[in-house]
Amino acid sequence: VTAPPHISREREEYQMSYRRDDRDRGRYGGGRDRDRDRDFRGGGGRHGRNGGGGGGRGGAARFATILGSEDDKVNCPFYYKIGACRHGERCSRVHIKPNFSQTVLIPHMYQRPGPGADGLPVDDLDHFENFYEEILDELTNYGPIEELNVLENMGDHLVGNVYVKYKTEDGGEKCCTSLRGRYYGGNMLMPEFSLVTNFREARCRQFDEDQCNRGNYCNFMHIRRISK
Repeated sequence: VTAPPHISREREEYQMSYRRDDRDRGRYGGGRDRDRDRDFRGGGGRHGRNGGGGGGRGGAARFATILGSEDDKVNCPFYYKIGACRHGERCSRVHIKPNFSQTVLIPHMYQRPGPGADGLPVDDLDHFENFYEEILDELTNYGPIEELNVLENMGDHLVGNVYVKYKTEDGGEKCCTSLRGRYYGGNMLMPEFSLVTNFREARCRQFDEDQCNRGNYCNFMHIRRISK
């Protein structure tokens, strides 16, 4: 029995679509979602510790370009770029937390001195630079450091945050393992691996030019300057 022309055409289009989907699954090793799940977990994806390449071009390449951008409707762009999000666990998007990284975030490690006798904030320049030298001496024990940044932001998710980027992931791992559970200034340290490796993308360029109109409650990094 010969099917009517419109049914034959629909069947042929369906079969072509099926073959194309099957070919794409073979090309990308199981689809974009599986690649996303493997990323940052050492399971062989594009960012995996032992991974060889996460697939070919096309869908996988597009996913790589939108990851952490405003076009990424799944993952939180601020957490991806800054390592912190003002919404915290209430955020509607996913916070990708890596199991290893060159960069370690130590939340709220820097504590500003209390106000003066008049109740006004005091100049903390000497206090800050002594803090910076002290932690630099400690953090270099775990490996060569590429960057050490302390934030000036006042938002709850950024205040006092310290970011240290090592040359290797081994340095980051030693830092996390050694500092976790230790105390500094009366507060327990809870270091964590961070996705942030490009601080040019994370920092507030307007702040660097003394032009940020959001002040210290800006959601991009206001990195403190070192005078020494």
